[in-house]
Amino acid sequence: MNAISRLIRRCTLAGLAAALLAAPAYAQTKLVVGYQLIVGPFLSAIADGSFDAALKQAGYQVDWRQFTSGGDISTALASGNVPVGVLGSTGITAASTRGVDMELFWVLDNIGKSEALVARNGSGINGTADLKGKRIATPFVSTSHFHLLVGLEQVWKINPREVRLLNMQPPQIVAAWQRGDIDAAYVWPPALTEIAKTGKIIADSEQIGKASVPTFDGIVADRAWAAKHPKFMAAFTAVLAKSYADYRANGAKWTADSPQVKGMVKLIGGKPEDVVEALKLLVFPTAQEQASNEWLGGGKESGAARAFAASAKFLKDQKQIDRSLDDYSAHVNGQYAKAAAK
Repeated sequence: MNAISRLIRRCTLAGLAAALLAAPAYAQTKLVVGYQLIVGPFLSAIADGSFDAALKQAGYQVDWRQFTSGGDISTALASGNVPVGVLGSTGITAASTRGVDMELFWVLDNIGKSEALVARNGSGINGTADLKGKRIATPFVSTSHFHLLVGLEQVWKINPREVRLLNMQPPQIVAAWQRGDIDAAYVWPPALTEIAKTGKIIADSEQIGKASVPTFDGIVADRAWAAKHPKFMAAFTAVLAKSYADYRANGAKWTADSPQVKGMVKLIGGKPEDVVEALKLLVFPTAQEQASNEWLGGGKESGAARAFAASAKFLKDQKQIDRSLDDYSAHVNGQYAKAAAK
């Protein structure tokens, strides 16, 4: 081997060594996580990079994808394109009943006052007794839709056929509201915050939940995918637990000028002061509360499983689903919250 050949060989080996040193120690598993226009510590942890940093260490790279409705996320989960996503409790009920093999592993929030029925100024609606014949918009098969139907039939004793129910996603509701195309809407922030500026809240999910069952938002995963990726599930839930503990301890500091609120606005839009008000309407369970029987623990008797069973009965009565399951505990998994709570 002549001198030139030896030099080329040394340069080649040196370049290869440098490339190997620069390469990650493991290949990154890529996946899509779907989220919606819902505020809270989960969204802040996406915005500030907490999830990305922890998941990178575990060997995962996430494409955070915003969906306009739970129905779109359910479809993506069913197709296998999205293994992890955000859904409301009725969306989880409907999808799991139809055979989508998913499991709830974290409750994002207890909805409470953050979903409400608002009557537009000038609509002639001063209370629930005035709803007959009016145009009411809500995203179908959402927690808002569920509680609107519960309110109509069980609380206000109004046949849903006596009102004009319109299926609209939150951005569509705001646009229709501004045009005067609808008389009322049942929805969540930031759309709720926007339409309430020129309307009157006449009912909310805290009131209706006390008369029936509560509604909540949660994070679900494809069950088979989750079982194959325990490192992802552990790292993901650990970030959730930390972000929720931070909010419980420092939520008063999440003001319009705080990085947490600014991060959420950057992701989903809206005004910082509206996000702050929306946060106040929600209840965010800690990891310890998540793992308890109140939410994810307790099998068939868990709060989540019981809420799914009640939601399924009502959805079946409304012909949104054609059957209900005898037991929804297979679609509730508290093991990750329990581990994160230690």
